[in-house]
Amino acid sequence: MKRAIVWFKTDIRSHDNETLFRAMEQSDEIIPVYCIDDVHFTTSEYGFKKNGNFRAQFLLESLIDLDKSLRSIGSGLIVVRGKPEIEIPALVIKYKVDKVFAKKEFVHEELITQNNVEHALANIDCLFESYSTDTLYHQDDLPFSLNDIPNVFTDFRRKIERESSVRELFPAPSFIKSPPIEMLQLPELEQLGLEQVKYDERAVVSFNGGETEGINRLHHYLTGTHAIATYKQSRNGMIGSDYSSKFSAWLAMGCLSPSLIYHEIKKYESQFTANESTYWLIFELLWRDFFSFMFKKYPVQFFHLNGIKNKQTTIAQHNDALFEKWKNGKTGNDFIDANMLELKLTGFMSNRGRQNVASFFCHDLKLDWRYGAAYFEQQLIDYDVCSNWGNWAYIAGVGNSPRNGSVFNVDKQANDYDKDKSYRNLWLQHH
Repeated sequence: MKRAIVWFKTDIRSHDNETLFRAMEQSDEIIPVYCIDDVHFTTSEYGFKKNGNFRAQFLLESLIDLDKSLRSIGSGLIVVRGKPEIEIPALVIKYKVDKVFAKKEFVHEELITQNNVEHALANIDCLFESYSTDTLYHQDDLPFSLNDIPNVFTDFRRKIERESSVRELFPAPSFIKSPPIEMLQLPELEQLGLEQVKYDERAVVSFNGGETEGINRLHHYLTGTHAIATYKQSRNGMIGSDYSSKFSAWLAMGCLSPSLIYHEIKKYESQFTANESTYWLIFELLWRDFFSFMFKKYPVQFFHLNGIKNKQTTIAQHNDALFEKWKNGKTGNDFIDANMLELKLTGFMSNRGRQNVASFFCHDLKLDWRYGAAYFEQQLIDYDVCSNWGNWAYIAGVGNSPRNGSVFNVDKQANDYDKDKSYRNLWLQHH
């Protein structure tokens, strides 16, 4: 009897999950496992939590949802807490498991953890197999090798659109055979060293974790409201739930697969309309892929002050007082402050806001961009390591920007995107 562990990480879903699919193909029994890694709840070298309240809450909700859907098809989720290289092998021994299946990692810290687990499993004669599940285009289908991936997005996009295709989806299982799995037990936020999340009624959308909610949001944005048909015009909005897709939190946690979004958009295009807006959402998924593949090409350099360009920046100092003002929405620039308050109080900020506050941080305040990126890592409900650090490096001028970064004229931007000050008034009224 072959028994396998499926180790879920940032792929908390049953649909389009190759890891789960392959494990079921090769095994008689499956044990779904999630390990709450203590490292993810430590403080980074920049002084911020690696996981803030908003994302941790979203994670716990996602685990509850996964457990529920697994139980409905004969299985369930075991959640352990500690170091994966200790916890996973312990379960292998307890359940007499032959093989562990997991999502393939490629970013520096995650890679170290994966290697530690693999090493520990080899010591107890357990096999380890991993699959790439978090990009739209599969690495094996790229028209270039990892080392030859163009460093400029436009070149990357054009070649992929011409020469690659998105794979078909892996079906979600209808039944999973598992040994008896006890009821789900999750830590409280306080036990993870975090505070309870307070909901702010001004939040653009109530982000509830889990595959079910992610798929609901996808249908809402496409056929429910047809908001996708005007996405290109509305995506720079700042107030309300439908100016942009808001898929990012579910994508980041792996509750939604980018391929599912792609195939649903294609379906929408054939049924309703294919226009610049429907294409533009796929274009944004390509940006997400671009940063993922960039991190495969440069696993460590993106975290260095001088980035992948390895060029001296003028932005090297850290200033606590200035940083605190930026973080707490007290810079005196009302557009920046409104955005930073939204982030602080809800864990979310529009794309337009992110570009502006990062540009202001790097080019007006002239601070060390890595502190900004690390604060976002703590705060964002939709934090994705590659998109976050990749975008910050881009704006700072040490990443993939063909120029010396992105410098925004913040006052002009405020006037263009918040002409009537409704966004600023919304967030600054109580302060």
